Amino acid sequence: MVRVFISSTFTDMSSERKALLEKAYPEVLSFCRGLGLMFEVVDLRWGIRDVPSGDHEACEIFLQEIERCERISAGPAFIALLGNRYGHRALPRLIPEKLFDVLLSKLSKNPEGTKQLNQWFKKDNNAVPPSYVLQPITAHFPHYSDLRPESGKQRDKDVLSWRIAETQLLRLLRSAATDAEDTGDITAEEKQHFYTSVTEREFEHGLWKNTSEPSALLFVREIPRQKVREGPKRLAKFMDLTADGLLDAEAQGLLAGLKTRLFAKSQKILNLHSVELSRGSINPKCKEHAQYLDSVCEQFVSQMKARIGAAVDSLSQRKMWGSTQEEEKADMLVVKEVRQHVAISAKVCKDLHGREGLLGKLCLAMWESTNVRHRPLVVHGAAGMGKTAVLCKLAQEMRSVLEAGAVVVVRLLAAHHPHRPDIDHVLRSICVQVCLACGLAPPSPLMAGTRLELLRFFKDVLEQVSQQGSALVVVLDSVEQLSDQHHAHKLGWLPTDLPPNVHIVVSMDTNSEAFANVRLKLDSLGSFFEVGRLTREEGERIVESYLRASQRILTCEQSSVVLQSFETSGCPLHLKLILSVAKRWPSFTPLTELRLGTGTQEMMSQLFLMLEEKHGKELVGGALGYIVLARAGLLEAELRDVMSLDDVVISEVYRYSLPPTPSLIRLPPLLWARLRRDLEDHLEERWTDGVAAIAFNNQRLSEAVSARYLRSARRGRSLRILAEYFLGRWSGKLRPASLPGLSLLLSDRKVPPQPLWFAPGLANFRKLQELPYHLLHSGLWEELRQEVIGCAEWLYCKSRLCGVSSVIHDLDQCSQYMDCTESGLIRDALVLIKPSLDFLDGHMDMSLFYSELLARLSSLGPAFPTVIGQLCTQCEEWLLTCPEPILIPKSSFLQQPGGPLQHTLTTLQGGVVCVEVSMEAKLLVAGSDDGVVAVWSLVNHQLVHTLLGHTATVLALRVLTNSTHCLSLAADGSLRRWSLMNGQQLSCIEEAVPVDSAPSSVHLHLSDQLLFVYTRTQVKVWQLDGAELHLSSNSNEIWLVLGVLGESVVSLSDSGRVRISHPVYGTQLTVKTQLEISARRQSVVNAVMLPKSEKVFVVYKEGFLHQISRTGKQTAAEFPLLPAFLSVTEDEKILLAGSECTLSLFNILSDSLDGFLNLQHDDDVLSACISSDGRRLVSGAADQLVRIWSVTTGALLDSLCGSDAPVTSVLLYNDFVVSASMSATSILLWNLKYDTSTKPTARIPADSAHVALAKDGDHVFYVHQQSHTVVMSWNSHTGSLSEHLPVSAEVCCLELAQNKRLLLCGLKSGTVLIYPLALPQETLCIPPPESLCRVLCLATSSQEKHLAVAYEDSVCLFEITSRDNFPTVEGPLERFALSLLHAPLSSMALLSDRRLLYGTSCGEVKLHDFSGRSGAVSDLEPHRSRVTCVTVSNSGTHALVGSEDAVQRLWALSPLALDHTMEYKGFFFEGVLSAAFSESDQFVFTGSQDRTVKVWDVASGNLLFVQYVYSPAVRMVTFRNGFVALTQQGSIIRQLFRCPDQISPDYNPLRSVKAQYRVTSREKNRDGQQTSGSDLQDFNPAQLNLNLVGMLKAKPSSACLIL
Repeated sequence: MVRVFISSTFTDMSSERKALLEKAYPEVLSFCRGLGLMFEVVDLRWGIRDVPSGDHEACEIFLQEIERCERISAGPAFIALLGNRYGHRALPRLIPEKLFDVLLSKLSKNPEGTKQLNQWFKKDNNAVPPSYVLQPITAHFPHYSDLRPESGKQRDKDVLSWRIAETQLLRLLRSAATDAEDTGDITAEEKQHFYTSVTEREFEHGLWKNTSEPSALLFVREIPRQKVREGPKRLAKFMDLTADGLLDAEAQGLLAGLKTRLFAKSQKILNLHSVELSRGSINPKCKEHAQYLDSVCEQFVSQMKARIGAAVDSLSQRKMWGSTQEEEKADMLVVKEVRQHVAISAKVCKDLHGREGLLGKLCLAMWESTNVRHRPLVVHGAAGMGKTAVLCKLAQEMRSVLEAGAVVVVRLLAAHHPHRPDIDHVLRSICVQVCLACGLAPPSPLMAGTRLELLRFFKDVLEQVSQQGSALVVVLDSVEQLSDQHHAHKLGWLPTDLPPNVHIVVSMDTNSEAFANVRLKLDSLGSFFEVGRLTREEGERIVESYLRASQRILTCEQSSVVLQSFETSGCPLHLKLILSVAKRWPSFTPLTELRLGTGTQEMMSQLFLMLEEKHGKELVGGALGYIVLARAGLLEAELRDVMSLDDVVISEVYRYSLPPTPSLIRLPPLLWARLRRDLEDHLEERWTDGVAAIAFNNQRLSEAVSARYLRSARRGRSLRILAEYFLGRWSGKLRPASLPGLSLLLSDRKVPPQPLWFAPGLANFRKLQELPYHLLHSGLWEELRQEVIGCAEWLYCKSRLCGVSSVIHDLDQCSQYMDCTESGLIRDALVLIKPSLDFLDGHMDMSLFYSELLARLSSLGPAFPTVIGQLCTQCEEWLLTCPEPILIPKSSFLQQPGGPLQHTLTTLQGGVVCVEVSMEAKLLVAGSDDGVVAVWSLVNHQLVHTLLGHTATVLALRVLTNSTHCLSLAADGSLRRWSLMNGQQLSCIEEAVPVDSAPSSVHLHLSDQLLFVYTRTQVKVWQLDGAELHLSSNSNEIWLVLGVLGESVVSLSDSGRVRISHPVYGTQLTVKTQLEISARRQSVVNAVMLPKSEKVFVVYKEGFLHQISRTGKQTAAEFPLLPAFLSVTEDEKILLAGSECTLSLFNILSDSLDGFLNLQHDDDVLSACISSDGRRLVSGAADQLVRIWSVTTGALLDSLCGSDAPVTSVLLYNDFVVSASMSATSILLWNLKYDTSTKPTARIPADSAHVALAKDGDHVFYVHQQSHTVVMSWNSHTGSLSEHLPVSAEVCCLELAQNKRLLLCGLKSGTVLIYPLALPQETLCIPPPESLCRVLCLATSSQEKHLAVAYEDSVCLFEITSRDNFPTVEGPLERFALSLLHAPLSSMALLSDRRLLYGTSCGEVKLHDFSGRSGAVSDLEPHRSRVTCVTVSNSGTHALVGSEDAVQRLWALSPLALDHTMEYKGFFFEGVLSAAFSESDQFVFTGSQDRTVKVWDVASGNLLFVQYVYSPAVRMVTFRNGFVALTQQGSIIRQLFRCPDQISPDYNPLRSVKAQYRVTSREKNRDGQQTSGSDLQDFNPAQLNLNLVGMLKAKPSSACLIL
């Protein structure tokens, strides 16, 4: 940050200052912004006339500002402008007591003079040491500052009287000082104090105070001569005159001395100019004067640039403010954050006095629990009671008490209000700090998006530190200030069982939600410590310490008033506010003028009132309001700018006087400087990358400012001004102004432009921070849509610089206030992109970011043209002009936002086995196969609790009727009871179920008094208090447990008898009956309980359903289905039975069933449920679709696509469907009342066994599961099945002859079926060979004249012809046999010259010539693993061979030669799955197992581009200037490739990918090879943990599963 103070006299350099303001400052500002610096000018004389302030504080303010500039500025800090005026020589405001007494003694013979001095100077005994204070001018001349027109005469009189009085006082003091110096009573320096002008004092501070090389510039203007007729009065603005209008010879002498000193000491920085005045002034319209002013501006700009550039070069390793190029590592950011909190903590500790008793109790509690497991400690109290100071002091004490290796972590969560930190960020930064301090492995970048892993890691770190024996203290202050994202105020993240040596201390407001929750979470009162009122004695100590630091004291009477006011509240904040006022009281202040509030709120009101009386209500309200409204504080330059745009403030400032230049209206900087001086105790500087913003240091003060000054109308106006400022709306434009005494005029406010980028790679960080909030809350929603929501450059810039979470937060805020569907869709798109950004540490390149947006949003553009349509257009236009190789999406092939899928809950790491919904508590509870139970809120879809305890698959869940507890049963044998209020485990029953039980074999049942866990062979019963009941059985028969009705167990013997027994009453209520139908245990297919009807339905394999009532009544009826699942509705009126692809519905009658619906699916039905009103049915199937049906008509109402896994669980919650899969980690929430215009086009099921893709991507042919005997034809435009093509046996491979439009289908039986797509009802057949071997591969030549069929034992060549415009197949024309030891063919391509290039499952690559020429078989260089892809170029000159390893080879075919070996190693899985050449054969596209699409240059073999597409591309065909591909998830990718003729040598295709590659090429004219790319020796992608890589290869990435 560069902050310069402009020093000059009031009037004679006004032309130069104005020229600098208009010409030089903007250029230097632009230069600084380009270096990542902020530039701020402090010119306190601008905008005001040569009138000293009535309180005499101006000189002190000037000198303070010079010191601040020197402290803050990274470059020049002081600019001196000197002409022919020495400047005002003001009376000193303060004179030390000893000096004043000496001066009075010298005036003993002048009683009138002594009297006059005593009238104007009063002794202040509260100063240390005592001093005499010059009284305000208004104390004797009350109308001096009265600018009202009606007081004009009185004011003129008082102004004249003050000038006379000031002259007399100065004469008296100078005379006395001269006599005192002559007698040796004072030094020459003390005497000079009464002669020196304010300007020279500024020069002393800015140029000569520091002995180091001055960081300053000096401009001196000389007037060489003046004409005789131009007397002193004409030059009054440019020379010092006496009161009677004559030239002040004494001042001229002092000026000459000052210039002599400047010429001698500051020659290096001197810029000397000689200008002759024109009619007594500097006239910019005069050519000579215009040249002079231009010269000053040019010198200022060039020298400032040179000084700033040199200063920047000296700052090595500087983090450039707003830079997207120099990214800091996460651990360095945490170190910076730690330093900030430690510095704030140390500062807060200095102000703490008392509280020894509370601190002692806290230390004792921590000491006593050091060696045992224990609870965290909670410090609570009312707002303003000093909780932060107590915790900071506690942290300081613990550093000294604990051993040297102890780690103390402090996070002051309210330190940057109004920003509310996210708990995930807080936990992550704590983990990084502890890991760095204790030598542990820090959290991985993949953990950024997985909250459960973060919580686990946090708790694991605490355990590891404890095991090391190290002491760890974590102090979290103001927990209630956390953002409530992820239900942070529920405190599910706070461990309640801490290991030895680890302590967590949190503080919170007693009246907060967080405190109410922590009371529920911690049952021990010993964990709570209240911060109460301070005693009077403690208050006295605080007063004494505070005043001592301020070099002040109070009189006894004043001290009594302070303590009396404080005693009413006992609140430290109240006392701090009192002292901020009291330290300014002189000892002679009458008690009647001491205004203090009896409470914190009243004291704040008094403070505001005093400020308003001194500075003006609008000025105070405006300044304080803007500081509060800013999201991250305001730079002082920004505050002056926005106040200059505020016409209400400007109208107050210029209420009784016109601006010096009406065409240029700004707030005089001195007015803010005076106000800031009075606010110094309540403001703080917040530094970010060398830039200081100001903000209130207390949140309650901010709230009081909001309540007083930011009511609806004013708040809206202020927000609009801030929004327009950061938009740059008034930069370089004239803004209307309406001032008293003037009609409406247009004026320049001189506010800077606000571009998004200051320079390439340097963003406008302040605009990114502030603009969205102010646009939203000021109602400028159209600008918000254009500048933020619908601006691709904004979304990228802020995501890169501030993190994508901040953009998502902005869009969340927009959705709360605006009825803007587009903002929600764009927000959801960014949520989908976030895991990739997190994985890349936010370093995604702009081209990839735009590609991702386009690939997710392009299909929504036509439905939402104004925002999303424009956004997509911006992305596409930028990509089309990108100077580097780029793939441009032409369709939405990545998961798009919108549609019925509203939320994806992604905390779990294992497949979701069971899901329960608590309607009363509005909670969703899910259990996973890794033993975790997660609880989400259905209100805001945030994770509430993560219940950790099970070590194996969660088999069953039940939410108890009161919705405050839940039960979980797991394959580790344990049954656990949890509190849903605080996430704590309440009880645990071990061996409740056999270990490693399957979910389908275990059932959990609850009655009013008992708890049952049963399998097919055993029942265990417990009372609700946990006491187990042992069931007795006197029979030797083996019984099959069917279920539990109420509290009665229903079981079936192998002899066909039913027993209904009660676990409490034993056999007293046992009923045994003999079935008429013989039944064996293994014949039972399924059973379901009807608790309300007290019945059980049992389905038998023999084709009947058996009803058994609790009374023993039985009936049997035919039931031909063998249902995989069986369930009844809640009202027990409908039975649902799922059997293969059919879901059957039956009305339940008193003794029979009445089937009324058979709902057909395309795959096995796995789950279903009916709405409470019985009108809608939801089913989940193995084809990954969720279907919505009408129960009354049986009509299919909707199909929900996007599960990407078989749907094993579905639930209905109001108008939402909850779906989950045992094969996926996420839970999906679907909104049945969604905007159908946002529904994505359905796609084929993920992981289909075999697929074929039409050239234009319009149609896909697939076989979902290997065992299926039907080929599906899918229309990708409509997202629906167009045809079913039945086959006679299991399908082994599919191919498509693109031009002749023939679908080739190879079967396990050896048959090849050919379907002409123009006549799908017709089918051609190539009969199987004699060996009946299965078909392995199919391939057609480029002209599609020939077809190669690979069997297990041979390869045959057929000819494709046509008869009567109907395709026919002749042959086989040729055949070659494969030996028994030959590996099966895995991929092949047929060349137009009847050569066959093929690869095998063992990695062999061969070229066979069917034409029978010499060397019929050529062996090519083999691969180390299965060949997965063989693709020939369109012209037949090249072929790409890829395998499951990291190697692919590009072969020249005429003559046969290996051109390039391309090796690529990424972070994830390796291996090429598909490839296609461009139309020109210049490029080859590959789809890989690592979920990327790559583009390679055929001529050089170089890698040109890598794009992550989230799912492997399993099929790829050439299409126009790009390709069409089909992913494993069923999406169709359409992309255009654009490559410039010349690629920069600095271009790196891997800059946004964690991978390395190497290309080895043959030299075309010599034998040998040349290598390019990056070296793969000791390959370690991005230096990431290779163990983590191994883990990821074994298990899919959670980030990918999220998406």
